Amino acid sequence: MLRVDKKTKIELLRLMERSRLFEEKIVSVYGKQDMKTPVHLYIGQEAVAAGVCAHLKRADYIFSTHRNHGHYLSKGADMASLVAELYGRQTGCSKGKGGSMHFVDASFGCMGTTAIVGGCIPLAVGAALAAKVKKESRISVAFFGDGAADEGVLQESLNFAALHKLPVVFVCENNYYATNSHQAARHARENIAKRGQAFGIHSFRHDGNNVEAVYIAARKAVNRARRGLGPTLLEFTTYRWKGHVGPDCDHLKGCRPQAELESWQKFCPIEAYKKIILKEHILEQSGIDSLCAGISAEIEAAWAKALSAPYPQAEELYKDVYR
Repeated sequence: MLRVDKKTKIELLRLMERSRLFEEKIVSVYGKQDMKTPVHLYIGQEAVAAGVCAHLKRADYIFSTHRNHGHYLSKGADMASLVAELYGRQTGCSKGKGGSMHFVDASFGCMGTTAIVGGCIPLAVGAALAAKVKKESRISVAFFGDGAADEGVLQESLNFAALHKLPVVFVCENNYYATNSHQAARHARENIAKRGQAFGIHSFRHDGNNVEAVYIAARKAVNRARRGLGPTLLEFTTYRWKGHVGPDCDHLKGCRPQAELESWQKFCPIEAYKKIILKEHILEQSGIDSLCAGISAEIEAAWAKALSAPYPQAEELYKDVYR
């Protein structure tokens, strides 16, 4: 059985906390209305991004969705440039023109996100094809939700990736909701991972709130891709705590049962992992507190840097725009 060493356990906790505290900061300031972009928060799903991205090299590609903050932070992209993008500042990773849904940082392999449901999937496949043709060692990862599984492009991409044995990992974060439509109302069969088996793709379903389970499954998938053995489809079951968009909770609008949310919150991936960290004496509580304090200091510094940056000039409107 694959094991997770002490150093990696601490890093997994750090990555999850970094995503959670970053987004909790967004929740705390969003009401001021000076962050004009819509935000789709990742709170509750942090174990997936942490467990997958912990295996990726800087040159590896990731393609994400509108719910992208956790992926980009876990990949190592600069936090201050992400904050600046949220505020539409010139120093943002997309020069203040993309907002929350369109982060790009090619220097970290973060090749862009799209608000088109399922749109990131063929992009990741195309990048994997390019890497194979150019004989590069990098791999490509597509993060998408159960809503994207409704799109035909998933099946097309799985087929093409399998046909050409491309170095791509498909990561489905099944949080059971496409906007406010539950999976049970959309899918005749719940298990999305089985769809990959129709194309001969190694496909597995795991608990997406168990960061070590994610990490071990992702390690196998990433290693297969690097060895030229083709794609893998990983489905991780999880749950988002906040609304489809914005800092509020869906149950406040009658879109989801409050009891359902509270039930999933009992399985918080971060709190569950803290208990393991303490039980195994990986860190004491003081060590966890110190780790979180360091992340909080990073967040405050990133916010201060971003808010001191200028807005783009009017003459920049059509720069970097391709028509």
